[in-house]
Amino acid sequence: MKNILVTGGAGFIGSAFVRTMTQRYPNYNIIVYDKMTYAGNMDNLLPVHDEPNFRFERGDIASRASVARVLGEYQIDTVVNFAAESHVDRSILDADAFMHTNSIGVYILLDEGRKHGIGRFLQVSTDEVYGSVPVGFSVEGSPLAPRNPYSAAKAGGELMARAYFETYRMDVLITRGSNTFGPYQYPEKLLPLFITEAIDERKLPVYGDGRQIRDWLYVEDHVSGIDTVLHHGASGEAYNLAGEDLRHNIDVVRALLERLGKPEALIQHVPDREGHDLRYAMSSEKAAALGWQRRFTFDVGLAETVRWYAANEWWWRKIKTGEYLEYYKRQYAARLAAAEE
Repeated sequence: MKNILVTGGAGFIGSAFVRTMTQRYPNYNIIVYDKMTYAGNMDNLLPVHDEPNFRFERGDIASRASVARVLGEYQIDTVVNFAAESHVDRSILDADAFMHTNSIGVYILLDEGRKHGIGRFLQVSTDEVYGSVPVGFSVEGSPLAPRNPYSAAKAGGELMARAYFETYRMDVLITRGSNTFGPYQYPEKLLPLFITEAIDERKLPVYGDGRQIRDWLYVEDHVSGIDTVLHHGASGEAYNLAGEDLRHNIDVVRALLERLGKPEALIQHVPDREGHDLRYAMSSEKAAALGWQRRFTFDVGLAETVRWYAANEWWWRKIKTGEYLEYYKRQYAARLAAAEE
């Protein structure tokens, strides 16, 4: 492992991985390849921009010619694929981009990787491919049962990765992360959205009764899990990376308001989204057997996250303009209006 291509490396989890890897492994060359859609942000990479083992290339994983050029030019031997459209709400509004990147893009990346003889390919996936889990915990052999366009497209990418292992004996690994949070997360997801809205004392649109259950994983723990699987995982295997810290969404919102010293009166219950999964829960015993251990509880991670957004308004205020405001209006305006009637 010498030249690692990190696709989607300017996004939230991808950039956290890049910041860790460039500094933890100075002998690895880390090449970020990112399409720079709305959630890609070069500010996420500022801490490592001048590191001698860091490079950046702009491109789309669904562009065969561009992928082939980068794999060849940098003599890539390892690929870690974070590149994805990742927001369920957006996938419900328009699924085209999700199929383009999360399924077709993964196929092209795998196919060109095979042709260029890369040594290891790690596909970063999500707990949402298991669908809603009413009781118990999903394990790696549990059926994939996605229930929205985002998770269905991610499951499609996983199945293609599995097919390349079975058909071509390509050294492929899959990680499935639970609900990840932390600094540098684009403010469309629950925690950064509500933290930044609460700072400005705006209403927080909570879907339904807020009793949906999510398993929360701090981003640094997610990154350390991917690092562990990349170095020690068995070819052809999937590994769950779970926070194993389940919370109702409404309790998470109340906790962040308490951290910010803001009133619960900011909470506004709005009509639920379509096909909203009630509960996600996974077991990560398999990853633990490789030596992975989580270091951050939800409460510690939440404190760090709230502190970061409060201290870094320069990062998120320039994001919450233009396209972001159009999306917010499209997603929440009618719901908020309906809730206030």
